[in-house]
Amino acid sequence: MKIYLLNPPYFPHFGRGARWQDTGRGGTLYYPIWLSYAAAVLEQDHKIKLVDAPAWNWSREDVLADIKIFDPKLIVIDSSFPSLNNDINIAKSIKQIYSDVKIVLVGPPASQFPEKILENGAIDFVAKWEYDFILKEIAENLESNRSFKEISGISYKDGGKIVHTQKRDFTNSSDLDKIPFVSKIYKKYLNINNYFLGQSLYPQVQIFTGRGCPNGCTFCSWPQTLMGRKYRVRSIQNVLDELEWIEKNLPTLKEVFFEDDTFTIDKKRVIEFTEGYLKRNLKITWSCNARATLDYETMKKMKKSNCRLLIVGNESGNNEILKSICKGITVDDIRNFSKSAKKAGLLVHGDYIIGLPGETKETIENTRNLIKETKPDILQIAVASPFPGTEFYNWCKVNGYLITDDPNEYLDEQGHQKAIISYPGLPSDEMTKEVDKILKEYYLSVSYIPIAFNNIFRKNSILETKRMLKSAKVLLSYLWGRS
Repeated sequence: MKIYLLNPPYFPHFGRGARWQDTGRGGTLYYPIWLSYAAAVLEQDHKIKLVDAPAWNWSREDVLADIKIFDPKLIVIDSSFPSLNNDINIAKSIKQIYSDVKIVLVGPPASQFPEKILENGAIDFVAKWEYDFILKEIAENLESNRSFKEISGISYKDGGKIVHTQKRDFTNSSDLDKIPFVSKIYKKYLNINNYFLGQSLYPQVQIFTGRGCPNGCTFCSWPQTLMGRKYRVRSIQNVLDELEWIEKNLPTLKEVFFEDDTFTIDKKRVIEFTEGYLKRNLKITWSCNARATLDYETMKKMKKSNCRLLIVGNESGNNEILKSICKGITVDDIRNFSKSAKKAGLLVHGDYIIGLPGETKETIENTRNLIKETKPDILQIAVASPFPGTEFYNWCKVNGYLITDDPNEYLDEQGHQKAIISYPGLPSDEMTKEVDKILKEYYLSVSYIPIAFNNIFRKNSILETKRMLKSAKVLLSYLWGRS
């Protein structure tokens, strides 16, 4: 069967695979990572095409013309909360011309709004939560003309009535080892030079070594709407095999980023990975998401095995806010993490959020002061977005803090984040202004100059300089436009 996997047109450089959807203030463009893993599963039995319209600057008309050429029997459309209406409308355009093709919508909205997605008539199936193996079963049943009611984890229309099948169990670690390397999909169907992460050496690829996050952060969407809190991992041998394949087959690649929610959850596994990396004499640079509780000794082992950078979700400089969002860390943990990482020779990408429960003008000052104190090599700061399905969203709705409960309204006309919550004493526009103000104060201050030079005068100095210049150009353009 021919299967067409589509990351639909929307804003330029819009990343549906990102945790915070935006058009990329630092030039960032994520791979269509979940769709690519589904492509890896489906390609084993079917002829597929993976299309990334935002990366290729394709319009709706480009997509429609390409579908005519490929002539698929099944189309998979990726979606996100801010782009849901757009993505449904893309499906409508496809159905108006190719009425016989079956369309499946996937992504976080699928687990939250199956009825809304199906009611327009353009979407035939909604694959809820983790979807790569669901798509495999849908394709098999379409080919054999079997009923779909035995496929768990989907919603579909049957004679005008919406049918919800039973909830599907998440994959296990053994399942993950069976999925072909996503890096092979990137090489075959995409162009690695199209993708850029502001913190990574260019070009890079993003892969998963595990899925799910057992931590209880109330605001984080992926564990609550897509991958679940059940933690399962690929074997270290399987991960190292992929790195080995990347080194041999993607010679221009400069870095691999482990996109796991928190790669460092299991210290023993991290150490097993670093030892295996060294034993195989691998060379590729890598980075990962980490947690502020990571210890110095493990950091040293990571650095020795060519780890370059840690992204850490600090979120706030106020302990009460960290407690309210069930982050499981303290401000002192953030301080200690920063000191340990710098001592180990690792770069720190610090993530913060303005607008979490309990935020006030005073707590924003706490965050501003902590940023100045810890001096992250790269700073990312976002407006708090309460995505449907999260505890944070429910809390905002119950307390009447939502300006809109329509996630399609979460971005402004340029495709950038805007605040859609308002607190007593801290209105929405104040939150957005504070985000931009902190970014300006940090990156445009004299105190950032030694941090920038520290980034430049490291291993891979030319690549670090190019990365910083590209990010700076886009960020300055963003800040200038906002002002």
